[in-house]
Amino acid sequence: MTATPIDRRRDRFPTLGDGVYLLSHSLGPMPAGAEASMREYLEQWRSHTSEDAWAESWWDLSRQVGDRVAPILGAEPGSVIPLPNATLAMASIASCLDYRDRPRVVMTGLDFPSMGYLWRAQEPLGAEVVVVPSDDGVHLDMDHLLSAIDERTAIVAVSHVSYRSSFRVDAAALAARAREVGAISLLDAYQSAGVCPIRAAEWGVDAVIAGSIKWLCGGPAAGYLWVRPELARSLQPRLTGWIAHENPFEFAPGAIRYAGDSRRFAQGTPVIPALYSVIPGLDLINETGVGAIARESQVRTQRIVEHTLDRGWPLRSPTDADRRGGTVMLGFDDPGAVAARLREARVYVDWRPGVGIRLSPHFFNTDDEIDAALDAIGRTAHGV
Repeated sequence: MTATPIDRRRDRFPTLGDGVYLLSHSLGPMPAGAEASMREYLEQWRSHTSEDAWAESWWDLSRQVGDRVAPILGAEPGSVIPLPNATLAMASIASCLDYRDRPRVVMTGLDFPSMGYLWRAQEPLGAEVVVVPSDDGVHLDMDHLLSAIDERTAIVAVSHVSYRSSFRVDAAALAARAREVGAISLLDAYQSAGVCPIRAAEWGVDAVIAGSIKWLCGGPAAGYLWVRPELARSLQPRLTGWIAHENPFEFAPGAIRYAGDSRRFAQGTPVIPALYSVIPGLDLINETGVGAIARESQVRTQRIVEHTLDRGWPLRSPTDADRRGGTVMLGFDDPGAVAARLREARVYVDWRPGVGIRLSPHFFNTDDEIDAALDAIGRTAHGV
């Protein structure tokens, strides 16, 4: 596979000169523009002694950030709400559900633990959590997943790309099956937003959660929620707050009157500093284009996969590029030691128990960097 030439914008990431950065699945590198953006926030705060900052810039910031995220998710402007993290975004959806007639919550054995914690916490409310296992810890059998979704299912909430293996589900098939039985489909796109094409509206998915700290090259405290607008208008989150009111500055007592747009899924005051911090990264992703980034990602990850298979290393990710996200996992026996030795060689990866080391080339990484990382792994793995 040959990628179309891409502007890697390496000069926009000051940390890339420190070594080979393959950690975008965990913490994306800070864009150079983030410092100026944060200084703008601090200047706004310093220069306003009243509520003028809200009127002049802060109140509209959530919409501005959400509209930057929307094309990355394949969604329309005005339909994405930033929230402090992805778990809170999913909790907002969970708080809309009534488990009396539809108790089943379908998830998988490859989902991030936070998802399981949240959904199992709904069991006292009547939820029945159904976990579709992975037979090999890497792949999911889509037929098994789809067959688990039935007329008693309230929601199927799964990772678009797994943090454990980089397996990518067939989101369109998932959404179609959920729609067939009247269930809600929710994708956790934290490990795919910014590196894999996402066409939420086209696929017919009902909701998507994501966040900036990884592939979107932003900082923490910035999650995102998109809900299909037709569905959104019918949902009433019990996890709510004054920002979700149709007129927050009315400060009206009594029951909430929900906003008519994505703001109905908000809670309290937005995390304004975080919203400033994510803008440069989102602009970089949109300037580069997720389609171009995805093509580059497939070339780089395939290079890692082929090298791994040639060397007989333990691959813990799919070989099929269409079923793989932007990360490749190598299941060495002592992954912590391997990752530590690689860090000494200025090759930055991480590891997870039962998974191995994780390598995530982004659009700014070069073939030379991938080759250098693979050479370092070859030297390191034999020495551990």
